[in-house]
Amino acid sequence: MWISKCLIALIRFVIGATARWESPPDLSRQRIYFANHTSHMDTLVVIAALPPEARRDVKPIAAADYWGKNRFLSYISQNVLNAVLIERHPAPGQNALEPVFEAVRAGHSIIIFPEGTRSTRPLPGEFKSGLYRLHQSFPDVDLVPIYLENLHRSMPKGKHVPLPILCTIRIGNPLNIQAGEDKQAFLQRAREAIVRLSK
Repeated sequence: MWISKCLIALIRFVIGATARWESPPDLSRQRIYFANHTSHMDTLVVIAALPPEARRDVKPIAAADYWGKNRFLSYISQNVLNAVLIERHPAPGQNALEPVFEAVRAGHSIIIFPEGTRSTRPLPGEFKSGLYRLHQSFPDVDLVPIYLENLHRSMPKGKHVPLPILCTIRIGNPLNIQAGEDKQAFLQRAREAIVRLSK
């Protein structure tokens, strides 16, 4: 869609949004991209970093309470970002991740921010359990770490227009599968994969 292409071009012009891959991506593989979360631009910046042929099948995961709170944001999330909206505070008995599971079962790659909310810090905070649950349900899908550098400075909380600060997207190799790994060990290893890309 032309709106998406214009937004991507604007992001690249204002903040650079240079992508650095540890190794050439295998676009034949379904992927779960997971990244640190510091601004409302993060989703668009990750999409801009992907090769055009990978963007068609990727769906970012976004909070319904923000991206669905008015008609404008709802239009952007659904028609420009092609996002899957989830409830951060689901009703008792409701599986907030079910829409995400449906997207992965349908063959889409996804973009997820395991912290669950934005942070003002350059390094990610503690990960919530969603990434582990996805890994347990879809062990054959590649888990690809991403570090977003300087997004917390270019568009911090409370700002609506990005500052012209050069930003870099570092995309790592998929995590190795470790049989029998418990939730806490997995989430720590996944977080460390992003921290390693920050150096």
